[in-house]
Amino acid sequence: MSSLSLQATTTLQAAMSPRLQRAVRLLQMSSQDFAQVVRDALDTNPFLEPEDNGPEPGETAPEPAPEAAEFSGDGPYESWGVDGGGRLRYSDADGSVFDTLAEGISLAAHLLGQLNVMPLSERDRTLAGAMALSLDDDGYLRIPLQEVAQALDLQPEPEPDELLIALRQVQALEPAGVAARDVAECLALQLPAIACGEARALAAIIVRDHLDLLAARDLRTLARRLGLEAHVVEEACAAIRRLDPRPGWRYSQPYVQYVTPDVIARKVRGRWTAVLNEAVVPRVRLNRSYVDLFQQYRNGEHAQLSAHLQEARWTVRNVEQRFSTIVSVAQAILKRQQHFLAYGAMAMKPLALREIAQEVGVHESTVSRVTNNKFMATPCGVFELKYFFSRGMATASGGECSPTAIRGLIQEMVAAEPAGQPLSDVDIARQLDLQGLRVARRTVTKYRQLLRIEPAERRRAAANDASMPLEQRQAA
Repeated sequence: MSSLSLQATTTLQAAMSPRLQRAVRLLQMSSQDFAQVVRDALDTNPFLEPEDNGPEPGETAPEPAPEAAEFSGDGPYESWGVDGGGRLRYSDADGSVFDTLAEGISLAAHLLGQLNVMPLSERDRTLAGAMALSLDDDGYLRIPLQEVAQALDLQPEPEPDELLIALRQVQALEPAGVAARDVAECLALQLPAIACGEARALAAIIVRDHLDLLAARDLRTLARRLGLEAHVVEEACAAIRRLDPRPGWRYSQPYVQYVTPDVIARKVRGRWTAVLNEAVVPRVRLNRSYVDLFQQYRNGEHAQLSAHLQEARWTVRNVEQRFSTIVSVAQAILKRQQHFLAYGAMAMKPLALREIAQEVGVHESTVSRVTNNKFMATPCGVFELKYFFSRGMATASGGECSPTAIRGLIQEMVAAEPAGQPLSDVDIARQLDLQGLRVARRTVTKYRQLLRIEPAERRRAAANDASMPLEQRQAA
């Protein structure tokens, strides 16, 4: 018969403390995010203070530069001067010279400027202005017209026909195609720009009824459904492709995400060395005055301050350990990728996380976190540390080659191909095989797409258009 019993066993199991879990999370952050965490700690922890980059104790501050001679007289040049080297400088205390640069105009401001010079009533101008302000970055109106009217709270409430008239007034403005509610309407608004009447009429039919086939570039099916010759349909489709499906982009401010490298590769005595970029290191230290006062008058009533002191010491230690690990990993990478810095992507070697982990003396997961969102500045460009890791692909000679090197070879082949005779993916695979690199055609296609290289057909068409005389291109 079965019976119930209790047993006590002892097992060893690794467990991460909350502080260790936080250290792992901070190690995976980018330098910008980590700097923000340190700034937040400076604002909340009394035992932390920013380091002063001023002169060291015992040093004297440098003498201030002599004042530059100012232009005499009044007028627009009264804030300009000449420095000691005879160069013109701007010395306005209220701003910099960059404040005088022209600011890009937004799409809404561009449309409102056109509406303000049109002979419209106050109500019509208000409705049209609300339409212009409701457009997204692409220049589309993606919300119902009734919602635009509800936000205005006009009395009496606008009728549907009145809203539609306001929308048509905005759609008549420049750029053409603005205030459309979908892609088909956006392209239809730009059809009058097609000079040829027959091509314009055929383009209107394609945009209205066969936009899916146009997007799929299925010209054969499109010509069969329209009952027309393939070259006639191709001319109409080419005219449609010259239209702008996102008219608002030309007035939108481009978002540029700047990358600050964490380490810099420098050549010292013939060897590449990883140097920490001091600009990304948060300058923080313990406030010794507060620490001494706390330890002098410490008692059991200041448990919260004691926790703050421990947190401050841990933060300073974490900053040092974080960047020390980053430099160690970067140095180990450079040790194995010396040829990449000298010869480029074709000299990239296969590299695994395990190799770097054994070199640095940490776990592979730590190397994975260190290489995430960390960048290195090299003579070949700024790369994420993960860029240097890749699996090895076997070659005909029995060695290994990095996929990055193969992509570099493909890019060079395409750059050196004859004009008008582009290499297909099959041709590239054959040339790689002649060099001892057995790469499948589908792998070549994947690498070509990663390099953002157009297929052979489109490269051939682009070469033919470039060789066509200007008069013929304008006529087309």
